[in-house]
Amino acid sequence: MISYEVSMGLVIVTGLLVTGTLNLSEIVEYQRTMPLWIQLLLAPMAVVFFISVLAETNRLPFDLPETETELVGGYHTEYSSMKFALFFLGEYANMIAASAMMVTLFMGGWSLPFGLTTEPASTIMAGLMHIGIFLGKMLLFMVLFIWVRWMMPRFRYDQLMDLGWRRFLPLALLNIVLTALWLYWDPFNALEVAQNVAQ
Repeated sequence: MISYEVSMGLVIVTGLLVTGTLNLSEIVEYQRTMPLWIQLLLAPMAVVFFISVLAETNRLPFDLPETETELVGGYHTEYSSMKFALFFLGEYANMIAASAMMVTLFMGGWSLPFGLTTEPASTIMAGLMHIGIFLGKMLLFMVLFIWVRWMMPRFRYDQLMDLGWRRFLPLALLNIVLTALWLYWDPFNALEVAQNVAQ
């Protein structure tokens, strides 16, 4: 578990470095005016985060505790009816929470790209539209979870740990260093833009 959870945490640190806040609504607000170079820095990290979330939620290709094809359902074989349903409800609740974090940290939350919805909601209708946009983006990630389950073969334990320790961890650390150096140099006044957005 540590092999991919460390990388997932470091990806979140990269996003927090860029936005300079832990407030999720301010992170969404910052994404409205995010410069292109920051988007390019965060794009590979969004992929790393999504793959780590697949492992975190025990979805195929990382459903190693279940391994349905080898163990006839794994530990699920011992349960039926509501106990079995609760396992799956927990799994899908985890997927919903992970999708919400992906939308908030990397996909602009309630806003649409290209300036279609950029202002905070001032009416009930605008608020409902923002909720619908957020839920629609979450639904896209849920479909992606299911699509990956249909399309990908299962990893072995050693392949998952190799992916986490030897691929994702160095990539996440390198991205943190590059982001920190770029923000220190600040060629496009990104920090000033972030402070203006936060105010």
